[in-house]
Amino acid sequence: MKRYFALLIVTAILMTQFSSCKKDKGDPPVMPPAGSMTIDFDNFDQPVKGEYSFSLDKGTLNSNWELASGAAMLWNLIIYGTLAVPVSAFQLTADEQPVYIDDNTWQWSATATVLNSTYNARLTGQVTPSNNVWKMYISKTGTGGYSDFLWFEGTSKTDGSAGQWKLYESQSNPVELAKIDWTAAGGKATTVKYTFTKSGNVFAGSNIEYGTTQNSLNAYYSIYYYNNSAEEFFEMDVEWSTTGKNGRISCPKFFGDSEWHCWDSNYSNADCS
Repeated sequence: MKRYFALLIVTAILMTQFSSCKKDKGDPPVMPPAGSMTIDFDNFDQPVKGEYSFSLDKGTLNSNWELASGAAMLWNLIIYGTLAVPVSAFQLTADEQPVYIDDNTWQWSATATVLNSTYNARLTGQVTPSNNVWKMYISKTGTGGYSDFLWFEGTSKTDGSAGQWKLYESQSNPVELAKIDWTAAGGKATTVKYTFTKSGNVFAGSNIEYGTTQNSLNAYYSIYYYNNSAEEFFEMDVEWSTTGKNGRISCPKFFGDSEWHCWDSNYSNADCS
């Protein structure tokens, strides 16, 4: 009988410790949506290969769309060119199951192949009383390889409704290149704002915000960019239909007015109605 009660006591202690350990571990932090790093550029792909120039003539066949396309493509090159590796790595890790490390920290791991190179990514998320703290470490194998480069980091609200990323240029030049402010609802990004933050660069402060609405023109950009030709910053607002492809743009410094200038589903200039 004594052995029986001793066994019950040991079992109870072990169950209590297991329960306590599980309670201490808690749940992993709410992962920011994969779209918190991406912007939709599908409606502004240049149909003709070649370098875009802002020195286009107002009123030409598709100048309204071309102006919006040119400004958008500058950001497309940054996001899917310079930052292709960290953006792709984050989208992959977001689909993985996390494992608990310690100190309220969880880790997601994934492997990505970009431009014929293999990268191993590990994203850590730490739960703190005020927010969630994120760090993405990336290692590259083979020629020019490196280990555990902190390519971006950030914070997010505990409910996953908003946050900010800070991205660094590269392993060879680990300076801050851009930051991303994002909001989300229902696990999907609703607004994504990139700001070019690299100091000592004429483009520093340039930004683009992307979001969607319930309007007939259901997507938008708000862009603030440095125009090389004019040697000054321009502001523009762009709205378009993701299904109809038609849209409109306002850019006072280019058009000389604050009116909307439209294009149709074939990207040709059109009257705004």
